[in-house]
Amino acid sequence: MARREFVVAAAILRDRAGRILLVGNDWQGYGNVRHTLPGGTVERGESTLDALAREVKEETGLQITKIHHLAYSVHVEDIKRNDRAISFAFLADYKGLLNPKDPDGFIVEPLVKYLEDGVAGRFYSYASWDGKDMRQV
Repeated sequence: MARREFVVAAAILRDRAGRILLVGNDWQGYGNVRHTLPGGTVERGESTLDALAREVKEETGLQITKIHHLAYSVHVEDIKRNDRAISFAFLADYKGLLNPKDPDGFIVEPLVKYLEDGVAGRFYSYASWDGKDMRQV
């Protein structure tokens, strides 16, 4: 089987309080929703930044207005599936209202994630990289 290689662009979108927007992503279609940064695969002939703007628009309805900098990159190897992905996350500004229209049908919510205390919200702040002390703000 041929190796599949992907480049992924994702956005870190913060509101005025510094909270980060996540999207509910059911990319396998089995109802196993995981919450991720909005973003997706860079298509052939597309730049990483163009893919970032397109994916954010599709998954959230928001328009990227400024890209500040590359926040981090991750290289993931999946030996079992023979996949390799390199993901880039950019800190960006946006405008508009949340209104996802994902043509792939993977985005099931522009974030309604339930915390341990059962409170729902759209933006979350993180006190640490390991996800501890996550709270709705």
